[in-house]
Amino acid sequence: MRLSLLLIWIPFLIWIATAADYQTHYCVLNATSHTSNSAYYSNLVQVLDSLASDKTVTDHQFLNKSAGNSPPDIAYGLYLCRADVLPDQCRNCLLKAREDINNSCPFSKAAVAWSDDCMLRYANDSMVSVMDSATFVSECNKLNISDKASEQSQLWEAGMNLMGLLATRASNDIKNKLFAFDELTFDSNRSVYGYVQCTPDLLSSDCDRCLQESINRLPQYCYGRQGARVLTPSCNVRFEIYRFLTFTEDRSDTSDAGKDEISSTIIAAIVASIGVLVVIAGICYFLIVKKRHPVTFNDLKDETGENEMITEQSLQFELGTIKAATNNFSIHNKIGEGGFGGVYKGVLHNGSEIAVKRLAKGSGQGELEFKNEVVLLAKLQHRNLVRLLGFCLEAEEKILIYEYVPNHSLDFFLFDPSKQAQLDWPTRYRIIGGIARGMLYLHEDSRLRIIHRDLKTSNILLDEDMNPKISDFGMARIFFANQTQAMTNRIVGTYGYMSPEYAMHGSFSVKSDIFSLGVLVLEIISGKRNTGLFQSGSGDLLGHAWHKWKKGEPLEILDPNMVDSSSNNEVLHCINIALLCVQEDAELRPSMASVVIMLNNYSVALPLPQNPPFVSKNRVRRTSKMMESADNICTEIWPIEAPLITEVHPR
Repeated sequence: MRLSLLLIWIPFLIWIATAADYQTHYCVLNATSHTSNSAYYSNLVQVLDSLASDKTVTDHQFLNKSAGNSPPDIAYGLYLCRADVLPDQCRNCLLKAREDINNSCPFSKAAVAWSDDCMLRYANDSMVSVMDSATFVSECNKLNISDKASEQSQLWEAGMNLMGLLATRASNDIKNKLFAFDELTFDSNRSVYGYVQCTPDLLSSDCDRCLQESINRLPQYCYGRQGARVLTPSCNVRFEIYRFLTFTEDRSDTSDAGKDEISSTIIAAIVASIGVLVVIAGICYFLIVKKRHPVTFNDLKDETGENEMITEQSLQFELGTIKAATNNFSIHNKIGEGGFGGVYKGVLHNGSEIAVKRLAKGSGQGELEFKNEVVLLAKLQHRNLVRLLGFCLEAEEKILIYEYVPNHSLDFFLFDPSKQAQLDWPTRYRIIGGIARGMLYLHEDSRLRIIHRDLKTSNILLDEDMNPKISDFGMARIFFANQTQAMTNRIVGTYGYMSPEYAMHGSFSVKSDIFSLGVLVLEIISGKRNTGLFQSGSGDLLGHAWHKWKKGEPLEILDPNMVDSSSNNEVLHCINIALLCVQEDAELRPSMASVVIMLNNYSVALPLPQNPPFVSKNRVRRTSKMMESADNICTEIWPIEAPLITEVHPR
């Protein structure tokens, strides 16, 4: 009886978890930093204080201000509150946003903070009437719709139709409020709820463009989930399968603040009461069920403390389904061999093509890497990351199911003389940019800060349009919110791509991945493996590229297959960036955000690189014994005093 009563509260638990307050920020990294005693900082404090003051929040849903007399000391700021948010809610939201932005972006001259109720933004350039949709954050509802493709398609088709209608309505708003909300019923008794909003300073055409670009990103990052949102500095879009707004009046008139205040107060009181009961009921339910229910893999919590495996039931595949799809793991279906097992092509009963990674039995690290990869990839959604479709744990089998990427891996083309010509310079340049964007997502834009630790050509898959997808997260690690590096006494990775501080001392960080990216870029440009021998007598590719750079002959490393299709300026730009990434001093290497900016911006002069690590004879002696082949997996244990760090924590 008690269990039945407690089960009644589960929908409320799911609703509360889904509707929990959302908060994030973006520090604009291409802006120069400021100091706490500068004139700009004083002006910035004045602007942020003014925006959060009682009068401005009471009188406005949107406001922009500035402080200072002349550049570069002028600080500009603005806020935008959601149209249904009451003044007190707006003010409290802005105060929290100001605290978050101060703590998270303390020295940045430009930043944005978003939450459910408001956006707060500042910069050292005027933002009024300037549309910015390139900077964005995506967030998916944590719950999947269903494991049925038809149900996913039905809800998302309704959601996208609704969002398109709202974008048109908002951008044509004659009141110039530039927001719209509504609901759409589909499948006779189910509804989807949507909201779009632009900053009111935008032109209608700019608002429409911002909304359309944001709406197009929804399925790219969140398809199959029960809701999604995309936030930019100029607009935001969101849809869910539940009512997340507090509007109660007619949709054509949103001016009756009194109704809002009464309804919002009542709703807040109800939600607060339910929340207390739900927490108590949830604890009781957890204690009762856990005592009666044996622990399985589905009950495992990842080390973030989030039990997302329970909300990912649709990820589970039966072994019989996998065997049928791969013809019982037939050798004719085998398309590759990874570090921990074979990879097979499969076809599901509905015709969908899949890639099946079957971990080798008896692998010393198999279960660890398997759990790690499932936990990571279930949370990651980006066009330049391979997408995890499911997993299977049955009959001693540990299997991962991915989307099938038809054009093999990058090394399949890059290092084969008969296939290199298929990768002209525009294709390679697009691959470089895609890899950098995928790594930026891992390092800074995803919900977790992830260090890949094994970025290499064989782990870059190519789709039908030769777009790159980063794969194989079995060696990845997640960092603390303020963590910058970690130590390990177990060195794993591939020789030729490992940074010197990691290979020699077990120290890894985002700069370790930066080093691997630099090696990748040089390999893509040259069509040669880093571990090859070069006539210049400079050892590996890094040494060869550095030798040619110092002699003023960097274009001589260019793959001859690209001479006719390449742009010398683009190639030189990429070589410069690659050499910045492989500098021996990790502190001098750029961040992934800076790499993406440099790849897309030719107007800024790049710094000159310092020497890569090949000049360190000590490193050459220590790492030479690890090189048994061009693609050797290094598992040698170095004597490191620091403990192994495997903890998983949210950012």
